[in-house]
Amino acid sequence: MSNVSMTDLVAVRLYFPASARANRSRFWHHLSAPALAHHLLKVARQAGIEQAILHHVDAGYLKGQRLSHHHPEASAMEHPQCLELVDQRSTLEAFLTEHATELRKVRVLMLACDTPSLAPA
Repeated sequence: MSNVSMTDLVAVRLYFPASARANRSRFWHHLSAPALAHHLLKVARQAGIEQAILHHVDAGYLKGQRLSHHHPEASAMEHPQCLELVDQRSTLEAFLTEHATELRKVRVLMLACDTPSLAPA
């Protein structure tokens, strides 16, 4: 782990449908905007976020949506995705502020992390 204190860690969970797309920022994006999940993973890495995990969702629903089940051959456009970012609160708040326009339709939860002491008794 980096120099981040274990007590300073928070997790941000971003919930959005599989159909969510990133803002069109380059010429080629006007032809096909990148998937929001992969775009956010890329910019999180570039921002130096300590950890980013795109969780596989077998089944679930987002607020106001119907229940969706993952299928290997076809996935519903409203199927939920969850991207989890872990770092210091200030770092994640800055990231969320910087990408606020892309996160307008994303449900964002910030969770304090309690990490157990694994020191022998």
